[in-house]
Amino acid sequence: MGDARESVRKVERGRGRPGCPVRRGADGTWEVRGYPAAREVLRAGETVQAGLGIETVEKLPSRIRRPVLYQDGPGHREQRRQTARFFTPRRVDEHYRELMTRVAEEQLAVLRAAGTAQLSDLSFAMAIEVVSDILGLTHSRPGLKSRLERFFPEEFGQPGLTSLRGLHWLLRQNVNWLSIHLADVRPAIRAHRRRQRDDLISHLLAEGCSGAEILGECLTYAAAGMVTTREFICVAAWHLFDDPLLRDRYRAAEEPERLELLREILRLEPVVARLSRRATAPMRVGGASVGPGELITVFVDEANADPDVVGRAPGLLRPGRVPALGPGPAGLAFGDGAHRCPGAGIAVLEADVLLSRLFAVDGLRMTGRPRVSFKDEIGGYEIRNLTVTVPTRRG
Repeated sequence: MGDARESVRKVERGRGRPGCPVRRGADGTWEVRGYPAAREVLRAGETVQAGLGIETVEKLPSRIRRPVLYQDGPGHREQRRQTARFFTPRRVDEHYRELMTRVAEEQLAVLRAAGTAQLSDLSFAMAIEVVSDILGLTHSRPGLKSRLERFFPEEFGQPGLTSLRGLHWLLRQNVNWLSIHLADVRPAIRAHRRRQRDDLISHLLAEGCSGAEILGECLTYAAAGMVTTREFICVAAWHLFDDPLLRDRYRAAEEPERLELLREILRLEPVVARLSRRATAPMRVGGASVGPGELITVFVDEANADPDVVGRAPGLLRPGRVPALGPGPAGLAFGDGAHRCPGAGIAVLEADVLLSRLFAVDGLRMTGRPRVSFKDEIGGYEIRNLTVTVPTRRG
């Protein structure tokens, strides 16, 4: 399967703190790096979401319903129950697989015609189509990809009114919100009011949600399902390009084995590596006493490399691992508990649908070297300049 040098992480976030599964950081935040303690935090009923921009969301008027990502408690559980049908394995296979296949073939046609392309563009186009179908965001004006890239820029600023840069960020994002609302969400709402469909926007309209609330939900799903899947596909491709034996194994495998291999890559390279929770009551985490109101940060990348759970050489890519604890081969890369990503199965399948076809192309090469940047607040990464090249057909 390739030597240890080839199988280590492509995205290095810095060394962890071995032997320290739970500790208090210099700023008073509890840092959780051990897998059992991390899973305990994510499954705890005495915590609520923190980070991910929740401070901004909390400033919204109380009459505006929060996107499901920012909800907790009974209301959150009920919303997850009502929307679970959009993410079942049967629905994924019956409703989304054909779409994934069509979009993958379209992106390969783009690559063959040009001879070269950025994988981040191909994978983003794939993720946009799939999530848009789940949402019902299917009546957009041309340019959705560009509007989303402006809303989720490679370099984030910080909102605020105390500096020109902060004011510029705030004004720019308000313009971006408005452009997505006018060009994408509002046309979809109008179409759904004329004819109801079996998708998330129809569900939200039936729940009495306003246009602003639907916009917020759509952008939340865009961040969770489009942006992260793009990076997952890129990092998986990077591993396959750099490890010929791993690539041969992936090409020869049937779908279940390919999916397992991709989940092992995601265990090693979680796209979002920092998950934050705030305690709402006294609780114990890995033997430490955490008080109400205290912030807890789960270091997913380090928890996923806990040798007591994932076995020998946890920092190496080794498909076929059987973790000692759930939730599965990807570890905590999709979270756990009430806020576990509902689209986990969709993300892995669409990655495989695109990558299995991409790596079946004769003469496929990666040219140049990928560039990695980070979003420190979520421990996330972005991979750019992963250029793929294929021989062009001569007329």
